[in-house]
Amino acid sequence: MNTVFTLSLFFTSILSSLLLWSCSSNTEVKTKEKEIVIKVEDQKPKTENRISETGKTILERFLPPNGFERTEISESSFSAYLRSLPLKPKGSIVKYYDGREKTNGVYIAVVDMDVGKQNLQQCADAIMRLRAEYFYKKKDFDKIHFNFTNGFNAEYSKWRKGQRIKVQGNKCSWTNNGTSSDSYEVFRKYLTQVFMYAGTLSLAKELKKAEWTDMQIGDVLIQGGSPGHAVIVVDMAINKKTGEKLFMLAQSYMPAQETQILHNLNNQQLSPWYSLELNGAIETPEWVFKKGDLRRF
Repeated sequence: MNTVFTLSLFFTSILSSLLLWSCSSNTEVKTKEKEIVIKVEDQKPKTENRISETGKTILERFLPPNGFERTEISESSFSAYLRSLPLKPKGSIVKYYDGREKTNGVYIAVVDMDVGKQNLQQCADAIMRLRAEYFYKKKDFDKIHFNFTNGFNAEYSKWRKGQRIKVQGNKCSWTNNGTSSDSYEVFRKYLTQVFMYAGTLSLAKELKKAEWTDMQIGDVLIQGGSPGHAVIVVDMAINKKTGEKLFMLAQSYMPAQETQILHNLNNQQLSPWYSLELNGAIETPEWVFKKGDLRRF
């Protein structure tokens, strides 16, 4: 009897130890899992408190970081037009001209402006579209003009009076075979022809060089080429105590797609803002620019 009782106590002791080890091991695993979750959470960009889910424009959606305020601009300026661009609801996906979706995570918001049904409104085209839409809205028709790659000046002021552009090889000329109209439909047909024969090569030559430290809303980072790329500054902010300036960028890309507000993937806590004081190249999600690439209309 004593031997049996002793063996029973021995096995009971072993079983208790195994149960305690198992519980201790599970607790340790859960603790490690909790630590991993905390570390991942700490790495998430802390920008949500500066983004308004209900904001319908760039101005309303994105607040400047602490210590910064938006730069002062004229209410009727191209800068104000860009800052007030309408945005699709938070979380919207960029659509290509053919309806496919762009889901590579390079953008933080989508501008609420159609891209058309043809593969035309790419990077430089989207910038020309914004510029043209601004002047069309103001009825400053004479200010809507862009150069083709061959140097031909496509003036909307002539187009609206019924003239059309005849293209023969590398030569262009005006013909009187259209109808005079200021309608938006006719205006968009003008832009379609501009998009066909203009691009980063022509726009880079047309724009004027701008100093990096003198950046303004509406300035363009552009590298002309085949392919080339261009992005436009759509907002800026300043820290008046330190003098540091921030800027925000928008782009279209290849193939033709909706205009989008870019992430700053190199500084996600600052995103979508970029600092003017950055060193070296300007690394946007899909292109790298130099400070000397800054141009102005």
